Amino acid sequence: MKYAIAAAVASLVMLAGQAPAQAAGCLKGAAVGGIAGHVAGHGVLGASAGCAVGRHQANKAAREQATQQTQQPSNTRY
Repeated sequence: MKYAIAAAVASLVMLAGQAPAQAAGCLKGAAVGGIAGHVAGHGVLGASAGCAVGRHQANKAAREQATQQTQQPSNTRY
C-alpha cells in the first residue's frame, strides 16, 4: 500500500510542472495502474505504466475529436 501512495505522490509531483492538457489521462491511469501493480507486487511500475497508457488514450481521443470536427461540413452560405 505504501508503494501505491508513493506512486500517486510521485505522479502528482511530476505533473505539477506540466500543463493540464499534457496531464490528461495520467492521474486516472496512474491510479488504476498503481492498484493493479500493487496487487501484482509492483505498484510504482504499474502506476508509471498506467500513466503512460492513460496519456496515450487521452491523446488518441483528442486526435479523433479533432478529426471529426474537421470532417463535418460547414454551414457557410455563399
